[in-house]
Amino acid sequence: MSVLERAALTTDAKAKLLQDTLAAEPAAEAAVLGTCNRIELYAEVDKFHAGVAELSTLLALHSGVALEELTPHLYVHYEDRAVHHLFSVACGLDSMVVGEGQILGQIKDALGLGQELHTAGRNLNDLFQQALRVGKRAHSETGIDKAGQSLVTFGLAELTRVTGELPGKRALVVGAGSMSSLAAATLARAGVSELVVANRTLERAERLAQSLGGRAVPFSAVPHELAAADVVVSCTGATGLVLDAETVTAALAQRAAAGPLGLLDLAMPRDVDGAVHELPGAHLVDIEDLAAASADAPMAADVDAVRRIVAAEVTAFGAAQRAARITPTVVALRTMAADVVSAELARLDGRLPDLDDKERAEITQTVRRVVDKLLHAPTVRVKQLAGEPGGAGYADALRELFDLDPQAVAAVSRADSVGTQDSNRGKK
Repeated sequence: MSVLERAALTTDAKAKLLQDTLAAEPAAEAAVLGTCNRIELYAEVDKFHAGVAELSTLLALHSGVALEELTPHLYVHYEDRAVHHLFSVACGLDSMVVGEGQILGQIKDALGLGQELHTAGRNLNDLFQQALRVGKRAHSETGIDKAGQSLVTFGLAELTRVTGELPGKRALVVGAGSMSSLAAATLARAGVSELVVANRTLERAERLAQSLGGRAVPFSAVPHELAAADVVVSCTGATGLVLDAETVTAALAQRAAAGPLGLLDLAMPRDVDGAVHELPGAHLVDIEDLAAASADAPMAADVDAVRRIVAAEVTAFGAAQRAARITPTVVALRTMAADVVSAELARLDGRLPDLDDKERAEITQTVRRVVDKLLHAPTVRVKQLAGEPGGAGYADALRELFDLDPQAVAAVSRADSVGTQDSNRGKK
């Protein structure tokens, strides 16, 4: 069993990993993305090296793979490189089947879990939301989704090279999750003569089978249905094998001259025993086979177009983030200016008590207009400068020049963060 299979995380394990990551001192935000060929932990950390060490240890702990065994397989990206990586993943550039669109749903799920557990704050929320937009843009503006098929479509195409075309075949789908549901729908559209759905929760199997005109069976019936099937697709969340070599061997013995049995394993960790590859009469296509088969697909022009989109979006995202970091300083500056204006107007009221309401209103408006005009150009320009590479120092310069209270700036940042989290909860 590969390291990736052994390291695959259940939903509960992901939740626990996120909670422990946030409890770790270097991390302020966290989100975990798990797909068939990746487990990625995104975190906002104050100390890079300490953060990498701590998060690597936590990933090893919750995956059950020893750190010394896991370390050679780890990769680390930070700042703009991390943004570039996630945007590339969202566009399907880093998928086993280039351009497959299912990754967008997985990124959305990762963000949703982070929001539900309150581990994804403003920074990761902005990052993942933008990644989703970039992925959608890549699919709408290029042919990447046509060049690279979904795992299900691509996998079935690989399978039918040996088993023959799908119309008239008897199909068994093991599992009733999103990937299994997609496989079942694809098989139904392809014209299989019979569609059988098996799941540990029979009610879910019944709902899926009924929607596609198929038949549902309990999980215990899988060995029996296996012998009657021509094509099998398995994608469950099981941590152990669903179809071992012995079970498949028994099914093959009952099939006699019924033709080859095709099995498509889309699960990670795997559902079907890798030893099935060696069984006469069986043809197994699994995740590793799909990775090798899709490597040579002709899609260079679309890939290049998507890479240009990613590069442009990373630049724009970085500029927006850098500009956003100076916003609390600008707000604190304007708040201080407003307080000065209010104090001076109060002094004026004490010195000139005989002013009527019209005169007082005119003076108030004039003073505020003067202050606004004086602050407009520098605050607009400092936001532009802060958005450029190396522009982080402008916020410090503004605080120093106007002697702004650091606590006032921090208070604006905290209020903005709380407002963002409240907004996120409101959208769910």
